[in-house]
Amino acid sequence: MNKEQVIDKIKLQKKLPNLKYAIKQRTEAFTSRLFLTLFDQDTEVEKNLNLLEIEFGELADLVCWKPESPCSKIWKSYCELLPDLLEKLSKDAAWIAENDPAANSVEEVYLSYPGFYAIAIYRLSHEFYKFGLPLVPRLMSECAHRTTGTDINPGAVIGVPFFIDHATGVVIGETTIIKNNVKIYQGVTLGALSVDRSLRASKRHPTIEDNVTIYANSTILGGKTNIGANSIIGGNVWLTKSVPEGSMVSHTPQINIKNSVKNE
Repeated sequence: MNKEQVIDKIKLQKKLPNLKYAIKQRTEAFTSRLFLTLFDQDTEVEKNLNLLEIEFGELADLVCWKPESPCSKIWKSYCELLPDLLEKLSKDAAWIAENDPAANSVEEVYLSYPGFYAIAIYRLSHEFYKFGLPLVPRLMSECAHRTTGTDINPGAVIGVPFFIDHATGVVIGETTIIKNNVKIYQGVTLGALSVDRSLRASKRHPTIEDNVTIYANSTILGGKTNIGANSIIGGNVWLTKSVPEGSMVSHTPQINIKNSVKNE
């Protein structure tokens, strides 16, 4: 096979006209600038909001390939939501600082907590998701996923405040509903019982009511699964059925310790 034949075969595989990795790269740059504009003291707000508007317009041209969906018009409405989003994120950060004994300041939460960063990018991407902006919200969530190991689908509905401790390995599916004052720890999965494509339009992921704590590596699955308010889900629990308000659910493994060292 000569070089020309190789080139032709590669071109033949590139059939999707809108598969442009510039979309991913520009979304990553846009997400970074948006985060810094909202939180960094040294990033000028007015100047960068103007730059973000330009960047968003370029992104909209790339992702909105349907002429009847003029995505660039979303930006003004989105900007009007930013003060409210910041208020929610301030409550998230304050609650993390209040509840984590390892947190020395709210500034530490903003600067170093992967859980806070994942929540921030979720809240920013969720509003684009609600507007129906294609692709960009999911790519924004992937920025946080890659950085923190936390995968929150932008379609999830999450109340305020919300706390993810340690963050690594957390998965929150698209139709998950999380109410207010919920805390979850590393390795928690809020997922679907089935990944059948025919279920796309249905609620596939659980509902977590107010004041629930879910400890590390627990898995809660199913659109009909409801975790009642004020419940505690212990570590390594596997749940596919609802639990009532005020429940304490635990998993008790059998651990055998054999001392191989003889006492002298």
